[in-house]
Amino acid sequence: MAGADTLEPRTAAPGRVLAPLALAQFICSFAGSNMNVMINDISQDLGTTVQGVQVAITVFLLVMAALMIPGGKATDRFGRKRCFLVGLAVYAAGAVLSAVSPGLGVLILGNSILEGVGTALLIPPVYILTTLLFTDLTSRARAFGAIMAAGGIGAAAGPLIGGLITSAISRRAAFVFQALVIVVIIVLSRSIADPLPPDPARHFDVRGAVLSAAGLVMVVMGILAADDNLWLMAALLVAGVLVLAWFLHWVRAEERAGVEPLLSTALFRNRTSDLGLVTQNAQWLLLMGSSFTVAAFLQVVRGYDAIQTGVIFTAATLGLLASSLAAERLAKRRPQRTLIIAGFVLTIAGIGVLIGLVAGSPGAWAFAPGLLLIGLGLGVMLTPSVNVVQSAFPEERQGEISGLSRSISNLGSSFGTAVAGTILVAGLSKNAYAAAMAALAAAGLIGLGAAVLLPRTGKPDGRS
Repeated sequence: MAGADTLEPRTAAPGRVLAPLALAQFICSFAGSNMNVMINDISQDLGTTVQGVQVAITVFLLVMAALMIPGGKATDRFGRKRCFLVGLAVYAAGAVLSAVSPGLGVLILGNSILEGVGTALLIPPVYILTTLLFTDLTSRARAFGAIMAAGGIGAAAGPLIGGLITSAISRRAAFVFQALVIVVIIVLSRSIADPLPPDPARHFDVRGAVLSAAGLVMVVMGILAADDNLWLMAALLVAGVLVLAWFLHWVRAEERAGVEPLLSTALFRNRTSDLGLVTQNAQWLLLMGSSFTVAAFLQVVRGYDAIQTGVIFTAATLGLLASSLAAERLAKRRPQRTLIIAGFVLTIAGIGVLIGLVAGSPGAWAFAPGLLLIGLGLGVMLTPSVNVVQSAFPEERQGEISGLSRSISNLGSSFGTAVAGTILVAGLSKNAYAAAMAALAAAGLIGLGAAVLLPRTGKPDGRS
């Protein structure tokens, strides 16, 4: 139980505390999807290809996934608020560099690397602080609902906002917009008080951090290599799996030696949390994969510009906003398991509608019903999945589980963009749109299966 000195910040001005945390999740999710409507603009401006833009987007998501676990662990040693502020500063530097980038290489350094590193540092504190500052289940669910709604809306509205800025000013202005939002977050975050003091003596597993990051990078880069070199793809995937196996072996050895590892194996002994992590991975895979696939198809095949593409995505934004606003009422009436299952059913149905209507009609309206269903489905299930996982562990595990949770989600985003994007880019001239969307639907079915296996009681300890 927390000491008396931690009670005041937990109950003081929850709105002022929640605003910068939710806005931080919004801008990071926005960064992951707004570039989807700039595919043609970036390609022409920097002299690159659709595949080059796909690599930049995927590397950004991958850097987040690879460093999220070390980022979560670092909060215990250096403090949650300090990591949050450092992450914001690194992110802002990356956004400014992206705005002035003369070529794809500098864009990848600014957007993919620096913004990715900044996100990996600032996002774990968002979820740790939320869990620590909002102690009862109702207020915590409400806080997570606001944060996940902000993240989902950032991802869904990213194409619209990015399209508006790109069309009205330039694609470079979209990165300036991100930097300005970061400044606002830094100002608002002055009201945040870290509930727990940092522990400078806390062990940080450097070898584990390197192994986990290297393994994840190899796996995703292997998927990206699929359309160019199947042998390279196979080599990277095998190497990635072997490095991840080495990482797990190292973690077990550290635990047997009595040394705190980067990631405790105890995190994977909670059935409810494990299933919740699978649903999180599938949800973000669906969100980012469908966003990239539809945006690339609209611009490259249909010839739409940034603003036209962004307007079409309004349907997904409205759906996600509507279901997110209803999340609190739904949580009071339905178990978390039921909401997650319903979300997957709606999202998979939306993908089916997107495939069917788009194939049968050349008009832009054909995208609206499917995107609306996808937005509704994702908005219904994002918050329950996070709450299931975060609430499954005590305070001392929040740094680890937050990093793991965000890493799994961002890995899903990377997989979605890499898998669907690779299928689409490899066969743009052959209209591989339906194949890419079908691959996403298959991943959605895996998430649905995990949701069905969640305990009916919804208890965070994993008991049925």
